[in-house]
Amino acid sequence: MNGLHLLPGIILAPFVAALILLFIPSTARNAIRGLALAAASCSLALATLAMFTYDNAAKGLQFVEHVPWLTTFGISLDLGVDGLSLPLVLLTAIILFAGVFVSWKLENRAKEFFTYTLLLVGGVFGVFMSTDLFVLFMFIEIAVIPKYVLISVWGSTRKDYAAMKYTLYLLSGSAIAFIGLFAVYTYVGSPHTGLGYGTFSLAELAKVNFSPEFQKWAFLAMLVGFGVLVPIFPLHRWTPDGHSAAPTTISMLLAGVIMKLGGYAIIRVGLGFFPMGAQYWAPVVAILAAINVIYIAFVALVQKDMKFVVANSSISHMGFVLLGIASMNAVSLSGAAAQMFAHGIMAALFFALVGQVYDKAHTRNIADFGGLAKYMPRTSAAFLVVGLASLGLPGLFNFVPEFTVFAGSIQRFTVITIVSVFSVVVTAIYVLWVYQRVFFGPANERWAGLPDAKGVELVPIVLLGGVLLVLGVWPGPFMDMVSGGIMPIVGRIVSAPMGGIF
Repeated sequence: MNGLHLLPGIILAPFVAALILLFIPSTARNAIRGLALAAASCSLALATLAMFTYDNAAKGLQFVEHVPWLTTFGISLDLGVDGLSLPLVLLTAIILFAGVFVSWKLENRAKEFFTYTLLLVGGVFGVFMSTDLFVLFMFIEIAVIPKYVLISVWGSTRKDYAAMKYTLYLLSGSAIAFIGLFAVYTYVGSPHTGLGYGTFSLAELAKVNFSPEFQKWAFLAMLVGFGVLVPIFPLHRWTPDGHSAAPTTISMLLAGVIMKLGGYAIIRVGLGFFPMGAQYWAPVVAILAAINVIYIAFVALVQKDMKFVVANSSISHMGFVLLGIASMNAVSLSGAAAQMFAHGIMAALFFALVGQVYDKAHTRNIADFGGLAKYMPRTSAAFLVVGLASLGLPGLFNFVPEFTVFAGSIQRFTVITIVSVFSVVVTAIYVLWVYQRVFFGPANERWAGLPDAKGVELVPIVLLGGVLLVLGVWPGPFMDMVSGGIMPIVGRIVSAPMGGIF
């Protein structure tokens, strides 16, 4: 399988397309859209092929690529995927493909929009594929920086404020994470404490027995630095503004994949290398996760803007990922990893539907609507499906990871888990309340001529909704893959002596 070279194809498709776009005239809109779609299709096809050819029985890193780069500093362009990262690669490809159709009719500087979007997605692919810590961090920066331009140029409402707030929060987190990264490099380079040579290879770093005291502070740096991306309370304040101001495709990518970068890095780096440090901070993470889940759900309940409801809902649902991470067992971590995929699909579909309504009605104010199901039956039906997925209805995929997180977390944080379960009730209240106010009730004749979803607008609905339905009915193979990717990290957690840090 390693001879297929699928990963370079997946990551190069958006980067090469972004480069080619520089030489296409801005007036050639069909060529611009076609090239963006070709890149998205290529990445999606290769990611799907990788999912179906990944050997679940063998587990571990597959489709491995090694290209020496800055060898003096122990840095290489190493790629590889396992059961933890490959589903997130597929998630990114799915949302990019759907996002191209969401922005299909974009007229305002479409060339620049798709160029920055493809650069962003290329960076995300790089994060999930990198097996070198420095390269992983580099790709996080590549994924984060284009968002500033995409929000400030193509956004709405307070777009300049939201873009700057987003950038300051995430770059501050990156600075803290980089301190931890540099500390790791220095530690392993010491002949007395580490390997005696500098390296950023994840495989090499896994051989190092970091001291308990170092693990305590290194994990905290990773938690805070990457936690901004998740986002973890109280570092979440950039998220509602960023989501609400971003154009629809970018909101889909922001909620669908950018927020997953932090959770992935905490699991891969934080838990993988610093299990004693993670054990020390686990109670704090669990409490903050419960605040994410419960408090932010109540915040979503009082919003008047549909996009703010979905934005706060995303923060709340990412709390399940944090709760699974804090519990640090095979069941909870499998649920956390699967929740990142499930939430990514659900949030992308939510934002796609809100964007469709906003593009036609030019308002997102819930009170302005009423009876839209009469005029937009297809959009209404799709909104109901994704709403039911959000509240964890069995038969839709979100139920599976949420239940798995609860099943694993209750073994360690019983009270916190029981409290967090009640967020499902709050979620049901705000989802059904928004659905009733917008799509049912007395019909507002103001929207009598509002067109329903059709043509290219149906592509993201069918694709994203179909994933939720198929995996909801048949989650077994997917969960087996995720569990296989989690087990090496669980093995390090189990084998780590936990007494020395307390």
